[in-house]
Amino acid sequence: QVQLVESGGGLVQAGGSLRLSCAASGKIFGTDAMGWYRQAPGKQREMVAYIRSDSTPKYADSVKGRFTISRDNTKNTVYLQMNSLKPEDTAVYYCNANRHGVVLAWGQGTQVTVSS
Repeated sequence: QVQLVESGGGLVQAGGSLRLSCAASGKIFGTDAMGWYRQAPGKQREMVAYIRSDSTPKYADSVKGRFTISRDNTKNTVYLQMNSLKPEDTAVYYCNANRHGVVLAWGQGTQVTVSS
């Protein structure tokens, strides 16, 4: 089993920055893909950023140039650096791990609120 715990959310003004962390434990491997998703009230959960085992990142168009995903396999941790935050980035952010396209686990989520 894999467990994921997010941290780093909070309240920030528009234009500010936050860094989210997702610590993985259990049967997680450096070859597993990790991702960040978010869900705003009344909306579907959407992919924000995704990083493969070779550290190749992929971003949603809405966050390109502002967010950076990275991973530290020695710590089994994935990060999401969020800069130039906008009110529309307000959501609960979830960490996800998957192996060959199969979801291993979701984290419990961390709230990010961006005030205008």
